[in-house]
Amino acid sequence: MAKKPTQKEEIGTTGHSWDGIEELNTPLPRWWLWTFYACIAVAFVYSLAYPAWPGIHKASAGFMGWSTRGDVAAEIAAHEAQLGPINEKLASAELTEIAGDPELQGYAVSAGAAVFKTWCAQCHGSGAAGAKGYPNLLDDDWLWGGDIEAIHQTISFGVRSEDSEDTRFSQMPAFGRDELLEPVQIDQVVNYVMSLSGDPMDASMVADGAVVFEENCAACHAEDGTGDIYQGAPNLTDAIWLYGGDFDTIKETVTNARYGVMPNWNARLSEAQIRAVASYVHQLGGGE
Repeated sequence: MAKKPTQKEEIGTTGHSWDGIEELNTPLPRWWLWTFYACIAVAFVYSLAYPAWPGIHKASAGFMGWSTRGDVAAEIAAHEAQLGPINEKLASAELTEIAGDPELQGYAVSAGAAVFKTWCAQCHGSGAAGAKGYPNLLDDDWLWGGDIEAIHQTISFGVRSEDSEDTRFSQMPAFGRDELLEPVQIDQVVNYVMSLSGDPMDASMVADGAVVFEENCAACHAEDGTGDIYQGAPNLTDAIWLYGGDFDTIKETVTNARYGVMPNWNARLSEAQIRAVASYVHQLGGGE
């Protein structure tokens, strides 16, 4: 009499065996298998509908035409449309009258803070206190003037920016590198400059340094050393130093000069944004 086949023999095994125990090769349930195939089909259609397949220069766009960039651009456009009226008002208002309009000033300062943190904080610091070589915008020392109109011009056209014909420009001579002064004369004038706002390193050189200063430096920094905002010449009497006020740093400045550059922002920011950040900077406390 034939023996009835067991379930194990009907299904078969995977060939794995351990201590007499064999692993059955049980087929997957049909419902699970068809669900798996359906997921593959949906994933394939999805990959055609949305950006997915990599190419040489960019990924496939998908026949749905959707993109995250497009969504963000639409949200930005909607936001700009909402702010359009007040931005137009800000862009056309007299700079000196913005502070007199509470609503406009409030918007300008708020929007300007966002612009500053995005574009300016990298150099001037998140709190606008600056760093070595980058001006502190909280004090009263302004190379090119600190009223709202001067700040607006500086932001718009930059300082020594090669991309703007209207940029603010000044150039301090490299008195040592170009051999305009003798080494001893540089030491003398550095001591004199230090004496204007504090104590010189060698007081015996101050008198001779005053003569060197009058002959070579007074034309830009003024006879009393208070500077000239129309030339971007720093005030040397207030103990506020962009690069440092110790002997070695000032000597380096006199010897090789400085040539800091600020980009012109009128090519990157709108007029409303420039006015907003100018208002923000002006109200920080240092603006004239």
